[in-house]
Amino acid sequence: MVAVLALITYQFLPEGGWWPTVMQVAIGWTGVAAILIGAHRMPRRDRLPWWLFAAGVFSNATGIGVAAVAAERYGLVDLPTPADPFFLGLYPACAAGLIVLIRRRNPRRDWAALVDAATITTGFGLLAWVYVIAPVNLGDPMDRAAHATQVAYPIGDVLLLAATTRLLRSGGSRGAPFWWLTGSLAAFLIGDSAWVILDNLGDTGTVLIGTPWFSRALESVFLVAFLLFGVAALHPGARAVAGPTDARPASLGTGLLTLLTGASLIAPAVLAAQTASGTVSDGWSIAFCSATLFLLVVARMALLIREVETQARQVRALARSDELTGLPNRRAWNDELPRALERARRDGLPVAVAILDLDHFKSYNDTYGHPAGDRLLKEASAAWHAALRDVDVIARYGGEEFVVLLPAAGAGDGVRVLTRALTATPSGQTFSAGLAVWNSTETSDELLTRADTALYAAKAAGRNRIEVAPNDRAGAAAA
Repeated sequence: MVAVLALITYQFLPEGGWWPTVMQVAIGWTGVAAILIGAHRMPRRDRLPWWLFAAGVFSNATGIGVAAVAAERYGLVDLPTPADPFFLGLYPACAAGLIVLIRRRNPRRDWAALVDAATITTGFGLLAWVYVIAPVNLGDPMDRAAHATQVAYPIGDVLLLAATTRLLRSGGSRGAPFWWLTGSLAAFLIGDSAWVILDNLGDTGTVLIGTPWFSRALESVFLVAFLLFGVAALHPGARAVAGPTDARPASLGTGLLTLLTGASLIAPAVLAAQTASGTVSDGWSIAFCSATLFLLVVARMALLIREVETQARQVRALARSDELTGLPNRRAWNDELPRALERARRDGLPVAVAILDLDHFKSYNDTYGHPAGDRLLKEASAAWHAALRDVDVIARYGGEEFVVLLPAAGAGDGVRVLTRALTATPSGQTFSAGLAVWNSTETSDELLTRADTALYAAKAAGRNRIEVAPNDRAGAAAA
């Protein structure tokens, strides 16, 4: 409310005199005070970026007063003026604050976000070079300081644009303080861009700047930027702006894709405009920018492909693993068992399969609740896995049933391994198991059917035991 009231008051100040200058400086310093008050409320480790923002805003706002005094009292209006160091101080201070925020929000380097920021900055940087930096003539030694000062402003804007774009590409909290902060930075960039456009308009720009209502509106853009920094710092959620984010890769939404497309098309658009005018004056700059943008697009595509491949691997792994226990699931088991039988046939070795079923699991769930039942399944499966041999495979078959593949094991070896697993069952629980040794001719389904029949026999015999399916000639020889 104070910010809005100050901006409204500024619009009705009389032209001439010191009041507009005093009001601009006062609004800027008010924004600084708000930033410092907000930073003081934060933990000490979260204050640094806000202190840097306060330094940048203070420097820029103070430059308004210095510029007015230099012009009115000493007639210093030609670049560089005593006010330019103050105006330019905004850019490194705010960029440093943004870098600190980015590092704290993303402790790990996010290459996709970095490439996106570089693409946008390169595209708009070409505009700054062609229409602001390159036209400056550095040939006159007497004007080099003035020209260097003039060039420093668009360079500062490009630096601020790069840091702001990278901040927007970070994840994490995006509450009101985040958007107040980015809104303030956007206001600075809009204000500076407006001055560049007016300067390129020649006499028309001079007339517009001399129009009281227009110049007052343009000045208000910077005042809004000062105050939005303060509003962001005073917000109760300002501390979360510097909070670390998750490790998820940066998303590529429609808005970002549109912005990246527009930035990538700036170079050919500039070339088309110069070709239409009959003079291509920045051919090398356009070529360099086009090549850079091309490489950045290729890098972004490579990152996207790598991300898709990583996600595909994760999906495949999830499709073949049980979400609760982390063991292979029924689909993975159905793929593995036929291959194991084929290896056993080729090598002439025995192979056994067992089906395990936790005893009285439904009663356990009813007594202790489903979360306790889930914990039991996870703990039991981990204990069984540890008790098995390294070559054995255990998978969750469904519910409280698990299946075990025992390569190079006959009935005796299988019983010994399963007995170790039965002893390792946690929380005083037990299981019933049916064990079947492959007879070298049956299918995987037939082998599982025999193991399942043995499991029901174990339950019928009182549970907490291992039953071996009747062996035929091949199974007996292996045992």
